[in-house]
Amino acid sequence: MENIALTEAVYYILLSLDQPLHGYGIMQNIERISGGRVRLAAGTLYGALNSLLERQWIRALPEEKGGRRKEYQITESGRVAVRREIERLKELLANGECITVLWN
Repeated sequence: MENIALTEAVYYILLSLDQPLHGYGIMQNIERISGGRVRLAAGTLYGALNSLLERQWIRALPEEKGGRRKEYQITESGRVAVRREIERLKELLANGECITVLWN
């Protein structure tokens, strides 16, 4: 699996999909997880969902008969991507803390 930095939107989408959710539910969950700081527009969300589907980091669940909302869920490769991003962010934070100690 490639090791790339995730955008904030992709990071929060992946975190939101530990349970199956539809688009509006994802937007609400991201706002809740981020304490209201991150609010995704529908265009941003659905563009990211398409990209995540292509990478197979999420999957679309079968639609219920007569259901109008498509639900999504994170895959194991999506979980790996989030774990790698968390490790990358920890490294960035540690590097920054080492340098800022020298500035004080």
